Amino acid sequence: MADETENLIGEVTALCAKLAEARTSIARRIIGQDDVVDLALIALLSGGHGLLVGVPGLAKTLLVETLGTVMGLSTNRVQFTPDLMPGDILGSEVLETAADGTRAFRFIEGPVFCQLLMADEINRASPRTQSALLQAMQEHEVTIAGQARPLAVPFHVLATQNPIEQEGTYPLPEAQLDRFLLQINVDYPDRETERAILLATTGATQNEARPVFTSAGLVAAQQIVRRMPVGDSVVDAILDLVRAGRPDEPDAPAEVRAHVSWGPGPRAAQALMLAVRARALLAGRLAPSRDDVAALARPVMVHRMALGFAARAQGVGLEDVIGVMAAQALGVEAAA
Repeated sequence: MADETENLIGEVTALCAKLAEARTSIARRIIGQDDVVDLALIALLSGGHGLLVGVPGLAKTLLVETLGTVMGLSTNRVQFTPDLMPGDILGSEVLETAADGTRAFRFIEGPVFCQLLMADEINRASPRTQSALLQAMQEHEVTIAGQARPLAVPFHVLATQNPIEQEGTYPLPEAQLDRFLLQINVDYPDRETERAILLATTGATQNEARPVFTSAGLVAAQQIVRRMPVGDSVVDAILDLVRAGRPDEPDAPAEVRAHVSWGPGPRAAQALMLAVRARALLAGRLAPSRDDVAALARPVMVHRMALGFAARAQGVGLEDVIGVMAAQALGVEAAA
């Protein structure tokens, strides 16, 4: 047991150094947005998917491209549009005629057959097309013409989404939202950051990111995350927080019972369990704390809950409700 602990400490220490190098490489192209970068790395280290939400022009697509380069992943990009069909993502079978006149079906792989899929503006496609990713995101395989076809290892989806109030957007189905480990809100940069972006991106040359990880190295890092110990107090904090978001729970806050239509399921607790470990790893710690749970409460929970009509009409925000949940379950405020 002691040898296993020492081995884990050594692996975590080496991985922390490599993650610091990856952050430096990402920062060559992504200026500022440190919290956004960290959350995206947490999603990858946890083996999950990330949903980046923000108005156009905030470098969401550039971030995904940069992550693919730095993490050594094969990437494909799909621009979601209203006329996009499921076969445009998954692939399809075509009937081919050989030189001797015989005919046979041949499967042509779609862009989902990669290690990092960039689903750009995912909420501009119809719900039918959006749902084509459900099986891929959960089971890491797709079924086409009755045949299951495994995807690459690792497989991640980083999707960008425009605010639902914008023209030509469709809301994502609840089942698909639940398959994203984190929702990452991308906000406008502050003045000094925007000045640095302006100077760095309008010159004759631009900085390029360089690979730090390989796909095999990322898989190994994901296994290290799963081996990190989690104390009972952190496990209880995760359970208290998730269960506080369900309006039918007797111990749920009054705000949840009054405003929430449906709350997070067990997948939210699983996401928190992995994400808090990854956050501790990024900070160079060997085990997560209750502070990690509080910091990740909003990114993990906000897309797994829905407000009732009356609450929306009153201007109640899910972030406010999650703050109340964190205050009751953890005794601290959730991160903004």
